Amino acid sequence: MTMPGMSSMSMRGLKKRFWISLIAAIPVFILSPLMGLHLPFEITFPGSDWLVLILATFLYGYGGQPFLKGAISELKAKTPAMMTLIAMGITVSYVYSVYAFIETHFIDPNRMTMTFFWELASLIVIMLLGHWIEMNAVMNAGDVMSKMAALLPGSAHVLQADGKTCDVALSKLKTGERVIVQAGEKIPADGRVTAGVSAVNESLVTGEAKAVEKQAGDVVIGGAVNGDGVLTIRVTGTGESGYLAQVTKLVSDAQADKSQAETMADQVSRWLFFAALLIGLVAFFVWTGLSGLSTGLERLVAVLVIACPHALGLAIPLVVSRSTSLAAKNGLLIRDRQALENAGKIDMIFVDKTGTLTEGKFKVDSVKTFSSDHREADVLKLFAALEARSNHPLAAGVLAEVKARKIAVTAAANVKTLQGVGLQGTIAGKTYAIVTAHELNERQIAFDQASFDESAAAGDTVSFLLQGKTVLGSIAQGDQLKPDAMALIDGLRQAGIEPVMLTGDNQTAAGVIAHRLGDIRYYAEQRPEDKAARIQHEQKAGHRVAMVGDGVNDAPALARADIGLAIGAGTDVAIDSADVILVKSDPRDILTFLKLGRATTRKMIQNLWWGAGYNILAIPLAAGILVGVGIVLDPAVGALVMSLSTVIVAVNAMRLKLR
Repeated sequence: MTMPGMSSMSMRGLKKRFWISLIAAIPVFILSPLMGLHLPFEITFPGSDWLVLILATFLYGYGGQPFLKGAISELKAKTPAMMTLIAMGITVSYVYSVYAFIETHFIDPNRMTMTFFWELASLIVIMLLGHWIEMNAVMNAGDVMSKMAALLPGSAHVLQADGKTCDVALSKLKTGERVIVQAGEKIPADGRVTAGVSAVNESLVTGEAKAVEKQAGDVVIGGAVNGDGVLTIRVTGTGESGYLAQVTKLVSDAQADKSQAETMADQVSRWLFFAALLIGLVAFFVWTGLSGLSTGLERLVAVLVIACPHALGLAIPLVVSRSTSLAAKNGLLIRDRQALENAGKIDMIFVDKTGTLTEGKFKVDSVKTFSSDHREADVLKLFAALEARSNHPLAAGVLAEVKARKIAVTAAANVKTLQGVGLQGTIAGKTYAIVTAHELNERQIAFDQASFDESAAAGDTVSFLLQGKTVLGSIAQGDQLKPDAMALIDGLRQAGIEPVMLTGDNQTAAGVIAHRLGDIRYYAEQRPEDKAARIQHEQKAGHRVAMVGDGVNDAPALARADIGLAIGAGTDVAIDSADVILVKSDPRDILTFLKLGRATTRKMIQNLWWGAGYNILAIPLAAGILVGVGIVLDPAVGALVMSLSTVIVAVNAMRLKLR
């Protein structure tokens, strides 16, 4: 049940409005008849009709306010739907009942014109309850803007003309200024390195799994984390011109576009609105011509009141509540129930590589020795001694390997960073260094090129252990597939959904992972805007697309996709941009969601038929279409059928199961 007039209402405000409306409605239920049907528990006393009028007026103005505002929004957008249908029902009920009250009390006391205060109160309370159920089942959207801002530091070390630094608030940082970024600090703004060398971790914003070496002339992104070196950066982008700000805008634009999508309940409500209005007007003119204005007006009101979507208002929220409960039990948090409706339509899923299909952390694939005096275990131990105090991602992989092999390691002495190269330190009085293949070539030191090429072709990062000018060994590390990644790809293919990998990582690494996953289609070196554009391109081609990711660089794509699924271990920004959160970060849960989505959609359609089916039958009968054969729907009978359909949709919703 999409309620645009209530979208900004807080849960607390909605609960307060519901409870106050319910308290005001109870006396109305007791003191007024149900569509002319006098109930056993109905009570009257002198002045009770005036009390009903006062309470009904309060309910119409207070409890009905969100629906009236929502109807205005829908009509301005020329898309009448659920809110317009509700607003029409409560307005007709209220206005006609006030007219009946005035006629009975001031014009003709002997004429007992039917009032619809009971229907007014019940519709408002049921609709508020339905929206409360839905809001309670579905998590509120987070503030992507604030999460984006949290990725940047609060201030920057601005380099003054005299060579000293001064801390300046980020909001006052200007383009062209030079800033110093110390080891381990977040880069405060987009810029270009003017001095220094360091390895920068950009995985949060680009998806690149390993730290990227930066030196003079290289571009850096605000929000990335500096490594061991000190960098001097000339600022090229701040505020709205910065990279993260542009990513934020992509997310915001994508979410705005998605919010225009219609739900099934909106579509049914629109047709029901036009049908009720058209049939009601036809009945009014026909009956006015046959039996006078009074009869014509009664038929019109009967049609419009019977069209009140009591069951329709609960048909979807009850299914959503049941579905989100089942989802939570299976490690899924549903943040946008429209994702459940779209699940059965998906024919293509874009999946981020790092952290989604792969673990997002390096693991030692091979240890090789090129010295007869050193075994593989010796090479690994020397690597670990040099890396013992490093927080570099590659160091983490080495240290995890020695721990797994239960190799005791003592940290090297005099360890220092070789900027842009690696590490150097002293072990047992001898100097060792960890360097890259590029550095070996620069120093013109021979190494096993064939072994290096083999590891590089497998997508691994290779580091060499050097003593003097002798290469003692090497370690190759690569990002590892998640255990259930292959099961996900197989499951998607069996369901007729094409899996496509999107990654910010390089072509070689992406190609290796794509091959391991059965040669799936992939796009490498994708920036956030590239990922979002790729999804938009497929959507324009007629595909219904889902996106799975975990990083800031995935946020625009998650927001742009028909369904965005965020890995629970991912960033807050990614989570706030998604429709569904995979709490356990298990790729197989994507299949569970798709299965639940299809089951939920079936149940929603069933409930919409039950909810709208009553109206489809009751409206023509209320209009008197079968009066020629002696059948006219009595309003009281219509009310009973309406109540029965409400019970049916409630029971049917609880029968939803994930098989």
